[in-house]
Amino acid sequence: MYQVVSGVPQVLLGHMGGPFWARRDAGAWTIPKGEYSPDEQPEVAARREFTEELGLPPPEGPLIPLGEVRQAGGKLVTVFALSGDLDPGAVVPGTFALEWPKGSGVVQQFPELDRVEWFDLDRAKARIVVAQRVFLDRLDERLSR
Repeated sequence: MYQVVSGVPQVLLGHMGGPFWARRDAGAWTIPKGEYSPDEQPEVAARREFTEELGLPPPEGPLIPLGEVRQAGGKLVTVFALSGDLDPGAVVPGTFALEWPKGSGVVQQFPELDRVEWFDLDRAKARIVVAQRVFLDRLDERLSR
């Protein structure tokens, strides 16, 4: 999701939840995203995953395709931009189960995103997962047209 405030583009990013990311900032923020099956349209999956990760439906409006990139772990990410406004305080993130501490046999629930914030593009580039930076450049290029 993006918005333009006083002529400055901003993007909504989520800080990845769970113990691995708890003390990290740079490279620990992500575009809300998730997996989809081969029989699901990417646009439909993008809207579904937005709701699952943020606990709120995405706003209505056209999706702007920003392409795809393969992240370091091998995951292929397809991203769309959508103009909208969202209060980060209204987010109710989805959760995932993880054995923590590892090897303890104790399974805990962690939020998929432990916080959500609006960032201008420069601040976003300093915090987002490195492989996803290209999407910020593509969005900036599209908005500059």
